Amino acid sequence: MTSVFVVQHVHTRDDGEEDVKFVGVYSSREKADAAVSRLSGQPGFADAPDGFSVDEYRVDKDQWVEGYIEVAGA
Repeated sequence: MTSVFVVQHVHTRDDGEEDVKFVGVYSSREKADAAVSRLSGQPGFADAPDGFSVDEYRVDKDQWVEGYIEVAGA
């Protein structure tokens, strides 16, 4: 089964809200890690170097397999 690797970056803003950036989708872990290396020194990213995540996803497979509920006030 084919996999892709999704790179995101998250940091918490001064107001407490999370700021999530979708960086890209890569065909291998090595390419995803290389993207993190390239961006780590860039403005903003350099201030939160631990904010990167690399997650593996299987192609043609549901990733969210349950329903959801809305929470009032969230």
